[in-house]
Amino acid sequence: MDHSRAPVLEALQEFRRRGDVAYGPPGHKQGRGADPRVVDVVGMDVFRSDVLGLNGLDDRRQSQGVLSQAQELMADAVGATEAFFSTCGSSLSVKTAMLAVAGPGEKMLLSRNAHKSVVAAVVVNGVEPIWVHPKFDAERHLAHPPEPEDVRNRLREHPDAKGMLLITPTDWGTCADVAGVARACHEFDVPLIVDEAWGAHLPFHPDLPAWGMDAGADLVVTSVHKMGGAIEQSSVFHLQYDRVASEVLRQREDLLGTTSASTLVYATLDGWRRQMVEHGRELLDTALARARRVRAAADRLPGLRVMGREVVDEGLAADLDPLKIVIDVRELGISGMQAAEWLRTNRHVDVGGSDTCRISASITHADDDATEHLLVDALRSLVEKADTIERQPPVHLPEPSALELEQAMLPRDAFFAPVEHVPVERAAGRISAEMVSPYPPGVPVIAPGEVITAEVLDYLRSGVEHGVLIPDAADSSVRTLRVVARP
Repeated sequence: MDHSRAPVLEALQEFRRRGDVAYGPPGHKQGRGADPRVVDVVGMDVFRSDVLGLNGLDDRRQSQGVLSQAQELMADAVGATEAFFSTCGSSLSVKTAMLAVAGPGEKMLLSRNAHKSVVAAVVVNGVEPIWVHPKFDAERHLAHPPEPEDVRNRLREHPDAKGMLLITPTDWGTCADVAGVARACHEFDVPLIVDEAWGAHLPFHPDLPAWGMDAGADLVVTSVHKMGGAIEQSSVFHLQYDRVASEVLRQREDLLGTTSASTLVYATLDGWRRQMVEHGRELLDTALARARRVRAAADRLPGLRVMGREVVDEGLAADLDPLKIVIDVRELGISGMQAAEWLRTNRHVDVGGSDTCRISASITHADDDATEHLLVDALRSLVEKADTIERQPPVHLPEPSALELEQAMLPRDAFFAPVEHVPVERAAGRISAEMVSPYPPGVPVIAPGEVITAEVLDYLRSGVEHGVLIPDAADSSVRTLRVVARP
């Protein structure tokens, strides 16, 4: 296929050239009605590019096939049979993918280290989750993806399960053996969905971890805004084989997706695909070399521990994305959250993620010498000034087994059940009616339907006292919890 083409961008350029005047949405009329104060911040081109697909980029019959051509080019670029663009982010794309595989009341295998959007999908879709517990790393207090044999064992226990959802890479860059998990699923003739939100760049360089389509996954969801070059909320479904019907996936997406899709998202997805096909290898070559230099420089700083290939050598993960720089800061006597706040306040550096133990920074094709040096200098300053950061009460990190909670009710049933709010002191032993997710990365410690334990409550309460953000709990201070009411 001709990857020098960018059908959405070309149609947008043609719309501007023609000078069409629209008498439908958007109401700002390509910026003519935009508040000048808004234009001063975001620029007029944002509004000029905000065009409807129907009677804008294309006609009402979509006879030019602008979007379908762009999606065909994306599929060809990454080795998928079909690709579909989504403008609602992968949080919604994952819900759609799950609904295309399992319906209400049906079973589905899920990695328990899933993002809250996956647990939300369980509630919305009404599926029965069969949790596959991740490989816990007690030293680093990290959850790595589950292994193929874990998936195989759960499928033996639940042969009526309709499929598996695997999360890889994790927020911290560790990767699953996707090929092994795919083989396990296909032995039972069920599809493997891969939530590869952090992996949109993987198809475009051989030194990166395996790309889901190449590794045999049936359906892969990527967030191109995370490690690629499209704007926020840009997501793509990639499909191959026949275990997930294209027609079903389209219908489920139509059920959950927006009817007012953003041309800005489509255009940037289209342009990023062209950029990666034409220049991705060299751009990622440069990014990988830059990441190696940052890793080496950070490793030389006292008190910082950069996570590297040792997690693979120790058998904790199948692979590691080298563009994700994950740095343990505990030896500095501070938490990752404190480090992130100090870097933002004092060096105007915003890291990609932080938790009680570490910070992370993503290196992409967009970084240059200036951003490389800024990051290293900021880390050096953090090390030099760490003893000036006020110490906070420690977070009581639980043993990994304490995070494997009993599932006493279906998440949907618990979420919509009659509820009561109880003080944290009386919450142990009760069934949660809400998600409680320290954020970032946003993996629920407690999901609806799970039995709350004293160890988990101690972890959450100590986390809040330290400064952990828990935005989805009804009471973000976790002084009370929303639980299923007793008869």
